[in-house]
Amino acid sequence: MTAQMMTGNLAAAWSARLADVDYVPAFPITPQTEIVETLAKWCGDGSLNARFVTLDSEHSMMTAAGAAAATGARVFTATSSQGLLHAFEVLYTVAGWRVPFVLVNVSRALASPITLEPDHNDVLAARDSGFVQIHAETCQEVLDSILMGYRIAEDARVCLPVVVNLDGFILSFTREPVVVPDQETVKQFLPPFRPAHLGFKASAPHALGTAVTGGATYSYFRHQIHLASVNALRVHEEAAVEFERLFGRRYDVAEGYRLEDAEDVLVMSNAYASKGKAAVDRAREEGRKIGLLRLRVIRPWPAEVVRRALRGKRAVAVLDQNLSPGQGGILFQEIAACLYHEPLRPRSLCSFIGGLGGKNISEGEFCTIFEQMEDAGGRGTGVGPVLLYTEAEHRDMEQLQFLAHELRTGR
Repeated sequence: MTAQMMTGNLAAAWSARLADVDYVPAFPITPQTEIVETLAKWCGDGSLNARFVTLDSEHSMMTAAGAAAATGARVFTATSSQGLLHAFEVLYTVAGWRVPFVLVNVSRALASPITLEPDHNDVLAARDSGFVQIHAETCQEVLDSILMGYRIAEDARVCLPVVVNLDGFILSFTREPVVVPDQETVKQFLPPFRPAHLGFKASAPHALGTAVTGGATYSYFRHQIHLASVNALRVHEEAAVEFERLFGRRYDVAEGYRLEDAEDVLVMSNAYASKGKAAVDRAREEGRKIGLLRLRVIRPWPAEVVRRALRGKRAVAVLDQNLSPGQGGILFQEIAACLYHEPLRPRSLCSFIGGLGGKNISEGEFCTIFEQMEDAGGRGTGVGPVLLYTEAEHRDMEQLQFLAHELRTGR
């Protein structure tokens, strides 16, 4: 194994190369383009023995990915933001086909207004499509999660596509030390893809994605997708054990940080969780018993792991890097539903929204979260949803509101 500095995008490309993929359908979009550019170069110079094809849109790209996976090819593709939405129709289709492949989504906030910076509304919009969802915090985790993604997707108990999510710019273009495992060890973890139920042959014709009539038949197939997704929790656990044995790194569906004696817990996901951990360390130095739970697998939802981690805590604050207009944070809703039947559920649940469009979450804002969480826990009340802004940003918002009022009234 060798270590080198690489971006999150390069780590994703390296993982596809190590997985020895057969087919890469592609369409460029910021901030994902570096991934497919790198793979195109490797396919061109012979470093990667795969077919690289640029399609005319993300919709075509995702269709090609699903069709190729249905023939038994190991497929990799990547997109971001509006590209994921353009492919949205096909996400449900290929999940219904039960074809395993890995899609990397480099998160970017959705228009309008237009921005190139990240948040998670793009990938969380796809949470009901049938794709397994893995969310990475570091560049190393990007590389490792893609390998684990193939292991999970191709397992006969799952046979679903997997999306691995990383934050645009914050992780996609940030260089970190990444250990690149050797090819032979990867082959031990991820043997060649030999699906028993896929692979179109003239000698054994079969249909895929056929039309059905009547709700009972459709319900059966949708329920099978649900059961397969639930199976992914057990398959992930098995893959995590084997991955740790071969590579020395352990990944669970959720990561607890200083949870053992914590009274209050902050729940987060993705790259900003690193800032959250640093904030927890500072709070600990001040004598505050705060921990952090990082959600790594969002679909299937790891309900029992979440309940066990948060059981008996005084207060829980969920920091969502997304916003469902008219409702609030998406992950807050999932946490609240998960804890509803828990007898030892926390006294207080607090909802905070931050990091939209790549907005920084400052040290002071973490302090605000901790203070409000502790206060709510003491009183047994909830908080939020609270949209996080610094004092200077509040002044900017007031100015924008004033200008918008002038435009509306013509003054």
